[in-house]
Amino acid sequence: MQNRIFYHIYPLGLLGVPKRNKFQKKPTQKLRDLLPWLDHLSSLGCNALYLGPVFESTSHGYDTADYFKVDRRLGTTENLRELVSIAHQLGIKVILDAVLNHVGRDFWAFKNLQRYGKCSKYKDWFSNVDFTKKGKYGDGFTYNAWHNHYQLVELNLQNLDVQQHLFSAIAYWMEQYQIDGLRLDAADVIDLDFLTALASFCKKKKPDFWLMGEVVFGDYKDWANPNMLDSVTNYEYNTPLYESFNDKDFGKIARVLQRQFGAHGVYKKLSMYTFVDNHDVERAASVLLEPAHLYPLYFLLFTLPGIPAIYYGSEWGFEGEIRNGKHHKLRPKVNLKNVSALAKHPILIDSIKRFTSLRSAASSLIEGSYHELFVSTEQLVFARATKNDFVICIVNASREMISLDIPLQQYEAKSYTDLLNAEFKFTSHNGILSLEVPSCWGRVLSPV
Repeated sequence: MQNRIFYHIYPLGLLGVPKRNKFQKKPTQKLRDLLPWLDHLSSLGCNALYLGPVFESTSHGYDTADYFKVDRRLGTTENLRELVSIAHQLGIKVILDAVLNHVGRDFWAFKNLQRYGKCSKYKDWFSNVDFTKKGKYGDGFTYNAWHNHYQLVELNLQNLDVQQHLFSAIAYWMEQYQIDGLRLDAADVIDLDFLTALASFCKKKKPDFWLMGEVVFGDYKDWANPNMLDSVTNYEYNTPLYESFNDKDFGKIARVLQRQFGAHGVYKKLSMYTFVDNHDVERAASVLLEPAHLYPLYFLLFTLPGIPAIYYGSEWGFEGEIRNGKHHKLRPKVNLKNVSALAKHPILIDSIKRFTSLRSAASSLIEGSYHELFVSTEQLVFARATKNDFVICIVNASREMISLDIPLQQYEAKSYTDLLNAEFKFTSHNGILSLEVPSCWGRVLSPV
């Protein structure tokens, strides 16, 4: 998967389904409306799809009610099977959101606990159930909830019956839908022994099945290692990336990159999932103080180490902020036929297509090491190198065209061509490359 470019869809939002599930209603066929999006993401240069929650839930998808049913607001088993099958025909890998740390209060086993209390055979399925207290909703007991959100009931993942139920669901997903992997929600709070068992289970069924964990804080190697997950979300560089633009201080992201991927980088051998926005963080177009910085921001997404992902709509510069703790603005309904109505930056998509094409033009952008060459307030220059190849990446966040003298170190060549603008060629002198970089843009120089 480290060779892939992801497109991230939150289907409950994009398809504009009702905010609350009325479980008595018949399933819709809305998942079929995602079929044209497969052609769209393919035209962008993406060849992997991360599809947000699709299984039966109460509201936002992360409050699962049944792991074995497609959310009726989205469609049916047949609809999801068709979506994955057509994606595969287009060469697109598909991973699903797996919410295994917690369930919603409408989860069938929790409903049984509510009904039978101490006599429920599922009382040990949930974390820290305490019958000495009434509970927030008068259940007659309390329980652990994810981040104290009482609608999200933590599962007891050390319970073997719970493990068996979840593993059976995953096996069902693998067999029914032929998916290529999972994004594990809230992986940073999931029991590590459970994750080890999960990885073993999945890899025995399908050795190349990809497991990526949502991890915000901590040492990413605790989760991404040979015995557990293949990848994690690189949240560590997300905020410094924006701050580098907004504060005119590229030293912020440079320090993170050196720590992660430099000569003594702690994550040099990890391929982490990278993004500039997603369904949980505010849209890039809303965070950046200077709209023109969207272009160098996406330039960095596709040239820095990692497995890059585009969140639906952001290729047109959609805006979206978290308001009063609500995420609805981050997850809008979008009609692909009329997308221009929401496009704040309609030409951004053309630049993103140019950036995605870089990864097929230079394999060093996928698997190359990271080496910092130059850092200033509004410029960053780095090399990505393999044993056989390298490129030099230059980003300029200034509103002005700038002239740079770059110390090439071991990356000196007689001449270079810009992979983004092939008509531009440059020659080095005495280990220094002098060149101009356009405003809010970048260059990717390949030796010739």
